[in-house]
Formats: sequence, structure tokens, C-alpha cells
Amino acid sequence: MTTPRTATITRSTSESSIELTINLDGSGTADISTSVPFYDHMLTAFAKHSVTDLTIRATGDTHIDVHHTVEDTAIVLGQAIRQALGAKEGIVRYGDAMCPLDEALARAVVDCSGRPYLVHEGESEAFAHHLIGGHFTGSLVRHVFESIAHHAGLTVHIDVLRGRDPHHIAEAEFKAFARAFRTAKSFDPDMRGIPSTKGAL
Repeated sequence: MTTPRTATITRSTSESSIELTINLDGSGTADISTSVPFYDHMLTAFAKHSVTDLTIRATGDTHIDVHHTVEDTAIVLGQAIRQALGAKEGIVRYGDAMCPLDEALARAVVDCSGRPYLVHEGESEAFAHHLIGGHFTGSLVRHVFESIAHHAGLTVHIDVLRGRDPHHIAEAEFKAFARAFRTAKSFDPDMRGIPSTKGAL
């Protein structure tokens, strides 16, 4: 029987309080409340399309800015992914996906490499400064992926190939990342042991 790939992590600072539980072998069920509605929407999309169960309770100093709560939640999500992946025996390791949302199109490639790295291209300067839903700055999208990749030990490449509506662009990115991660975390029936010539990831 396969060991459950789950993790529960809490993190409290003077800026935020995060409680997060993840199950990499779930059904895509999400129960998310970060006090940042658009972020809840994106993390729910991540859970659904990566077929990962995700429960998050996050609060923070959003009266100052949503940045701290968004960043700290991404940090904890990355830590939970890393912990839940464990030794990574028998996984596919690599995943890639392209996802459209109406006029927007994003591509993501994920490697559960143990080496944190993000390449993120294609968002416009106007997107970076746009307030999506009146509270979530477009520049936070890159920062979320940067924080997840760093703390999960993932190599992630995300490219925005086209798009006009900021909501669509962000959501296409999250869905592409989710679909790529779904493949990368899945088990390969032909793989014996850890998928690396080094013997460790």
C-alpha cells in the first residue's frame, strides 16, 4: 500500500497566520479561505485541475496590503508540496500543459527536481500593475509561483503566450501550472525507484 502523500503545516508571523493541509492523491476538493477572494479562486482552480485536496485557512494584515497573506500562503503551500512528495519514488517527475481561457493562453512545465527555479515570461507591464478584483495585483501571480517553486523544490517554467483580460491571463497560468503539476506528481507504472540518475531528488 502506498504511503499517503499528505502534509499539514502551520505558520504564524506578525503579518499572517496560515493553516494548510494537502493530499496529493485526493480528488481535487478545495476548502480555501485566505481573506483574499481572487486568490481563493486561483487556489481552488489549482486544487481542482491538479486533482489535489487542499484546505487553507489564512488571515493576515490585509488592511495594509494583501501581499503578506498571499506570499505566506504560497510559502506554506510550497513547503507542504515538498513534504507530501517525500522521496518522490516512482513518480513521473516531469509535466507540461497548455491551458486557454477564452483569449488567454498559458504554458507551464514542471520538474520535481529538488532544485528551486522559476522562469516566468509573457506578462505585460500593464498586467503587473492591474488590480484584479480590485485587490489582487497582477504582479503577485509571478510572486506566488516563485514562492511555491522555491519552497517546494520545483523547477517551473511558465509562459503567457497571449491574453487581454487580466483575470483570464492569471487563471490560465494557474490552470496550466496545475495540469503540469498533476502529471509530474503522478505515479509512473514503469518507473522503479527515484526518477534520477543521481538516485535522489
